Amino acid sequence: MRKTKMADKGSRIWTAGIIVVCFALAICIAIMCSQFVIKKDFYMNPSSFLQGVYSVDDGEWKTIDPDTPIDEPFHKIVFNGTMISPALNNYEELGVSTRNVWYTLTSNDGKEYLKHTYIPTDPAYANDEQMQKAAEEAMPFAMVMPDTPGYKTQTMSMYEAKEEGVNENTEFTLEIVNPYIQLERYSDCFDITLSHGNGEYLEFFFESFPIIILALLVCFFGIFLFPIASFILGKLNYRYITFGVLCIFWGIFMIVKNTGGLLGLWISDPTLCMAVDVITSSLFFIPVMCYLKSNMEGKRTRLIANILITLYTIRVVLALILHFANVNDLYFSYTAVNISIFVGIVIMMILLAIDSKRNRQAIVTLIAWTPLTISLILDVFNYIIHFANISFYYFGLALTMLYQIVQVVIDLRKQYLEAIRYEEMKRELYEAKVGVMVSQIQPHFIYNALTSIAMLCQLDPATAQEATITFADYLRGNMDSLKETKPVLFDTELEHLKKYLYIEKIRFADLLNIEYDIQTTDFYLPLLSIQPLVENAVKHGVGMKEDGGTVTIATRENDNSYEVIITDDGVGFDTNAPREDDGRSHVGMENTKKRLSDMCKASVEITSVVGEGTVARVILPKEGQPDENTMR
Repeated sequence: MRKTKMADKGSRIWTAGIIVVCFALAICIAIMCSQFVIKKDFYMNPSSFLQGVYSVDDGEWKTIDPDTPIDEPFHKIVFNGTMISPALNNYEELGVSTRNVWYTLTSNDGKEYLKHTYIPTDPAYANDEQMQKAAEEAMPFAMVMPDTPGYKTQTMSMYEAKEEGVNENTEFTLEIVNPYIQLERYSDCFDITLSHGNGEYLEFFFESFPIIILALLVCFFGIFLFPIASFILGKLNYRYITFGVLCIFWGIFMIVKNTGGLLGLWISDPTLCMAVDVITSSLFFIPVMCYLKSNMEGKRTRLIANILITLYTIRVVLALILHFANVNDLYFSYTAVNISIFVGIVIMMILLAIDSKRNRQAIVTLIAWTPLTISLILDVFNYIIHFANISFYYFGLALTMLYQIVQVVIDLRKQYLEAIRYEEMKRELYEAKVGVMVSQIQPHFIYNALTSIAMLCQLDPATAQEATITFADYLRGNMDSLKETKPVLFDTELEHLKKYLYIEKIRFADLLNIEYDIQTTDFYLPLLSIQPLVENAVKHGVGMKEDGGTVTIATRENDNSYEVIITDDGVGFDTNAPREDDGRSHVGMENTKKRLSDMCKASVEITSVVGEGTVARVILPKEGQPDENTMR
């Protein structure tokens, strides 16, 4: 019943997840397909809206090709030329979205059509207190950080420009200045949109919205799937929880990265737009490092990882404080943060490599995060020698996260099946314990014990009283075993065993001798798992011998295992002979072996020589011993 309920519960969750995934993918496919039908009718994204020449850092003048992206890094880039035909004749609005650069678009008669500035340049408004107050309310951070360009989105009405006399012969100068030490590529910091209106929103819908849907899907995995999966498995798994948080941050990271240049559509403060983007990128790597640490088991590697995460978090918080205190803006310190990210990921991978010597999960994670590490290294070399016009980091991150998601889903499915198997095993173990208990308190044993106690009532009342109490405790121990679902210390098993042997000693008297050679008791095993072996030694070993014999119970500790050895010098038997139909049930013994195997990975070895006796050896591997913390 439990198995069925659990399977139904998991099936409903997986089905809901699949429906959500299919629905999201259908939306993405519909939007991407629509680009081929209506995108060009609404807007276009040329590399430049001017045709003419451009110069990078006061270098030689080069011809502008509107169809070819300009990927040259610069501190200052200047364009001279006229408007391209689509800008003047086909569209009504020119939109400009920039990142971390100042820019000015001026016609040949000195008129400014677009300019990124926080201070009004028109003399009529320069000293206008009301306008200054309005600017402070709309851009509170920008007004106190006038040297930080941030992210800016502006539009220019082509209809009004043509009304003012702009035509295909009007010369324009576009000057773009990068105020930071680090170089920027023009195509990364200056985005142009030609449209009939609301071009930036159209660009957001067609270009960014499908990716945002996918990012929200990733967030869905993080928010719902992995934590719920942990609860389904019956326990909170730190690794799944950290991966869930990582998925949430990755989804947010993808959304911000794909809308960063358009944040100005919703956030009026350019400096705050930039801060949101940089903060998202910086904070994303905290759950990355936490997840990598969750796959480590070594105390030293986890300690170093904790120190590394703490130092990186302090570095990010310090950058935020310096930014909003107007000491050093975030983008200026972003290079140092990027170096911290690179160093942190590389060190984490080294720690995983060290931990992988004895940790299989660390090996899997090391393989999964190799693409990201390689991409970061390539980006460092690309920044130094500039051999490619792409950022390897995003490709490496996407490969890593997709591979990691697949691995975690596979792992979750495996854990889910194991959880179902665990429920089934609990049921089987309960049935096995019932079988063991019944086999150990069969009527003939009770009759024999009570008959022996009755005889003692006349011969030795004091011993009879003690035997009665011991027999009651023995029966209570058998009943209590039904409630015990975890392995117990050998001391507990030995105490119960001694009660059984006490009763058998009363019955067999001098025909049964008991010896103990207990050298270790610091290990766990299922309750009532040794008694069936001792019972066989008593009843079918020395009990079948006319002059009786001795049963010895010993324990040993080896390098990799613990052993419990039950030896008798009884009649013995041929272990290779087929089992005879003696009218007795052997379910108890088979259940005992299964319980030992399932709960402790233990095995039972029995050797016997006819006429000499039998040795039963229970071998409990140390790797199969339960964690002491789980036994408390």
